[in-house]
Amino acid sequence: MPISARNRFDGIVTALGRGPINTEVELTLPGGDKLVAIITSQSADALGLALGTPASAYIKASWVMLLAGQDEVRFSARNQLRGQVVQLDKGAVNSDVVVELPGGSRIHAVITHEAALELGLKPGAAATVLFKASHVILGVPT
Repeated sequence: MPISARNRFDGIVTALGRGPINTEVELTLPGGDKLVAIITSQSADALGLALGTPASAYIKASWVMLLAGQDEVRFSARNQLRGQVVQLDKGAVNSDVVVELPGGSRIHAVITHEAALELGLKPGAAATVLFKASHVILGVPT
């Protein structure tokens, strides 16, 4: 099924924190990188999520924020993944920044040109991607 979310990650469920309303799901990707999603417990049941379940995470590139430089501020975003910029494509208004994580996964972030310049983003630059666990959409193979 085609989907408009730029970022898709296939992995295995490696942790579940179930609550009465929401469930926190940790997804480990093939290179060892980890993503966290918060979904309703009803959705976790409907998807049949359990430890070892294969699942895919979808994150829109516009939901991904970038941080460059030293971490002088703490953020509430559950997913804070350090990596390196490997590609920067400029469009009419925005830039598509691709950050590679240590395990080899790549995450796209769409930000304004001005933000990319202010952050000093270019291939080889260190960057941290930030996105809320509630912005991760999970799916399972049928």
